[in-house]
Amino acid sequence: MSGTGPATIPTALTELTGVRYPIVQTGMGWVAGPRLVSATANAGALGILASATMTVEQLRTAVREVRSRTDAPFGVNLRADAGDAADRVRIIIDEGVRVASFALAPRKELIARLQDAGVVVIPSVGARRHAEKVAAWGADAVLVQGGEGGGHTGNVATSVLVPQVVDAVGIPVIAAGGFHDGRGLVAALAYGAAGIGMGTRFLLTSDSTVPAAVKARYLGAAVHDVTVTTRVDGLPHRMLRTELVDRLERSGRAASLLRALRHASAFRKESGASWPRLVRDGMAMKHGTDLTWSQVLLAANTPMLLKASMVDGRTDLGVMASGQVAGVIEDLPSCAELVERIMGEARNTLESLSRAAG
Repeated sequence: MSGTGPATIPTALTELTGVRYPIVQTGMGWVAGPRLVSATANAGALGILASATMTVEQLRTAVREVRSRTDAPFGVNLRADAGDAADRVRIIIDEGVRVASFALAPRKELIARLQDAGVVVIPSVGARRHAEKVAAWGADAVLVQGGEGGGHTGNVATSVLVPQVVDAVGIPVIAAGGFHDGRGLVAALAYGAAGIGMGTRFLLTSDSTVPAAVKARYLGAAVHDVTVTTRVDGLPHRMLRTELVDRLERSGRAASLLRALRHASAFRKESGASWPRLVRDGMAMKHGTDLTWSQVLLAANTPMLLKASMVDGRTDLGVMASGQVAGVIEDLPSCAELVERIMGEARNTLESLSRAAG
């Protein structure tokens, strides 16, 4: 054992990113800010700063704040289809950020630009074919989220999807969706993954800035209280079932579109974006997908509905993206306590398996 924490388990992820432990805190809008990211990094895991809900200048300020709080590696998550993606990539390069994480597949030239500057590129995907595409384009690793994961999600379970992707690509795979403890880390390693990604588990820490009342709703949820709905933004979205979600699912199409337009206007003011910029981003989002214009418009719901809960604490007005693991999480440790606990559990699990096999 090291004097600075539990023994690590070296993997392709720790080697690639320079972190001590093969654990990733995923980029959650309004949640993964400088305090959570720096606490994660100082705990020895890879913290990912969520930038989609920040302006370009807010991103630069946030990156510098993380840097002032930690000397450890960390990453930034961004949308490859954003109109100002190039400006955000420039900040990542200029500020010496170790990892660029993408919610959508980055273009080949964007991957090359980042790698030329020494930045590790890790796209997030939810299907094998998407993993194969970004691997062919030169991504350094891929984060694969199974259907148990929170936020936008697919319908293939992590236990099926991760081994499938591991067998299909020749780059490190980070398993996400349903992980919260050391047993899960060992299971992911057994599937062939190089580490685990967790969102809900890091949201439910004392270092998270999410209001206490919102954390209490998560801690009070059972597994069956976490649902998937398309009524927020037209895409499958896993979240806590609340009275608001029930109302959204009962509302008609016209009401949904009117609400989406109102939220788009609010997000435009919040982000400082112009209407032409939002239109360009919508066109980029639609390009190469099966989304209808109605779904693109509905996507404007997400940022402001998440902000209402994650920032303002209004569980009656906002939605709470959540993985199914919310139903089995019962406490709010610090990031340091959480990472130490997971690594200790992983070591104990591996030792138990070794004794059983011996």
